[in-house]
Amino acid sequence: MAKVLMKGNEAIAEAAIRAGCEAYFGYPITPQTEVLEYMSARMPELGRAFVQAESELAAVNMLYGAACTGARAMTTTSSPGFSLMQEGLSYIACSEVPAVVVNVMRGGPGLGNIQPSQADYLQMTKGGGHGDYSPIVLAPSTVQETVNLVILAFDLADKYRQPVYVIADGMIGQMMEPVELPELKPPQRPERPWALTGAKGRPRNIITSLQLDPPTLEKVNLRLQEIYRRIRENEQRHEEYMTDDADLLVVAYGTAARIVKTAISKARPQGLKVGLFRPITVNPYPYDALRKAADRAQRVLVVELSAGQMLEDVRLAVMDRRPIHFFGKMGGVVPMPEDIVDAMNKVMAEA
Repeated sequence: MAKVLMKGNEAIAEAAIRAGCEAYFGYPITPQTEVLEYMSARMPELGRAFVQAESELAAVNMLYGAACTGARAMTTTSSPGFSLMQEGLSYIACSEVPAVVVNVMRGGPGLGNIQPSQADYLQMTKGGGHGDYSPIVLAPSTVQETVNLVILAFDLADKYRQPVYVIADGMIGQMMEPVELPELKPPQRPERPWALTGAKGRPRNIITSLQLDPPTLEKVNLRLQEIYRRIRENEQRHEEYMTDDADLLVVAYGTAARIVKTAISKARPQGLKVGLFRPITVNPYPYDALRKAADRAQRVLVVELSAGQMLEDVRLAVMDRRPIHFFGKMGGVVPMPEDIVDAMNKVMAEA
């Protein structure tokens, strides 16, 4: 199939449509508003549901309602909007219904700005809302991978009946790259006997996250923990780039990772043996794979567009086996590859 040039936000929307998204709910917030604009045109022309909600709170609860009926459903937002959705996402997780959420992150905290950032990492990977839940979080670094991971997100949400997040940022949302899209087909759903589709001829289904009896709620939590155990066993993904002979292992995801790749192409001719470890699932985090990669290197450098939120996961993986260094930019500042090469040189000068 021929490639087409698409902006990241538009690719997110079209990927969801190709994945069979039947219902989309959203509220405009930069830098993800093009997703909403694109869906407002495409969903009605395909006979699917599009609603511009009055707020992020309304959007996430519309998502919850559509998911309960068995529809393939999605919402997208940006950082402050994602914060507002936390209660609803906790309800969705406890209710065991599938849903897809894309966060095109911006600078923060607070209202911040509309520039690219990775400062929502902890909120997205560690739950964010109340209670013991643990969403799958996929982190693309190109527009094509965004397409692939949005489609995967719908499949994983169906497989585990849990919310699945895609963690992008303003740069991925706004850049244009050639992408290859799968064929457009009518939405296909797996069998969903649990869905609220009317109870004619069968016992009624009840979907709720309100469990007032403690032993009953504990059973729900134990079932969720078993789901998360299966997710950890089966859904860890990562990429390694030039790590076989690397003295310095750089760990980065998303936009930061693609800048690191360019930095590596500049550092290698200077004699620096540098490689990249890129987690694609930032939850579940590929701890074992990172530990093995770090064992082959002398030092580890973590690069993020934040104050070092993923740094905690890297420390859990590497522990005290290798010295860990950090280079980060905040507030929507995006480093140049040369900045990262400088950081690489400083780290190796300490060796």
